[in-house]
Amino acid sequence: MQLASSAFAPNASIPSEFTCDGGNYNPPLDFLDVPAAAKSLVLIMEDPDVPTHLRADGMFDHWVLWNIPPETRHIAAGEAPLGEMGVTTRGVSGYTGPCPPDREHRYFFKLFALSEKLDLPTGSTKAEVLAAAEQYIIIDAQLMGKYNRQR
Repeated sequence: MQLASSAFAPNASIPSEFTCDGGNYNPPLDFLDVPAAAKSLVLIMEDPDVPTHLRADGMFDHWVLWNIPPETRHIAAGEAPLGEMGVTTRGVSGYTGPCPPDREHRYFFKLFALSEKLDLPTGSTKAEVLAAAEQYIIIDAQLMGKYNRQR
């Protein structure tokens, strides 16, 4: 399974239109080679480079989605896929674009193919989604992009 974007290459800069300096909407994403056995997909976007004086765990969750239909192969820019929406570190649902406070950060988009759908309430956190998904993960993929604010 692979996760790709037509907006940026792996390990390259995320265009500012997908960040707090631009339109703050999600980039387009492509899901490739999703296994036939998948019953649902999970998509997470996270930043592990947050200064620990701002967040002790150094992590910021930007997007949490689950129960995405396994036949989903593309998410258009600015459009969330079908499925359940979780909350970000800010406590809101939906996509929160990169907005690093100090330097260039890495942003990991993670896709998981699951053998089951998850029975979780809308608004669950990344930790709750990943804990529920753990036993059902068939395969995962990730795409990493970087961003540094245009100050």
